[in-house]
Amino acid sequence: MTDHDQDKRPDRRALSSAARMYAVQALFQMEAAGQSADRVTREFQNFRIDFDDRDGPTDQADEALFTRIVDDVVMWQSRIDQATDRGLVAKWPIDRIDPVLRAVFRAAGAELVAERAPAKVVITEYVRLTQAFFPDGREARFVNAVLDHMARDFKPDSLG
Repeated sequence: MTDHDQDKRPDRRALSSAARMYAVQALFQMEAAGQSADRVTREFQNFRIDFDDRDGPTDQADEALFTRIVDDVVMWQSRIDQATDRGLVAKWPIDRIDPVLRAVFRAAGAELVAERAPAKVVITEYVRLTQAFFPDGREARFVNAVLDHMARDFKPDSLG
């Protein structure tokens, strides 16, 4: 492999960020279309992640992280949704918020429950992702506040 080839490969952070983005999209699709995690995961692995389509190549991603997030959401959804509800204003339970934000909270919640990455990293990554989905809104600040609450709920000393 030449140095030029190595320059074309995304770094680990880019692969993780792409995995998180794909996980949010997959969770949204699962809810919107009523599809199973297995079906959606296979679709993303076969036709979305690092795939050449008519618009060109899609982003590479850490597929293990992508799969782990989706699987952990399925396994821990009740716990994640309860923590999200506690972080939301009482009159706005999770089932009343935007489905993209719900997918963000679930994906981030799965990572916070699993504790494989530091809470600060998880919050930063999902706030950045929210800014990509909602570039003109206040959703990023909202996500930051709710995820901060969730992180403290799951592990009180996680944010120092």
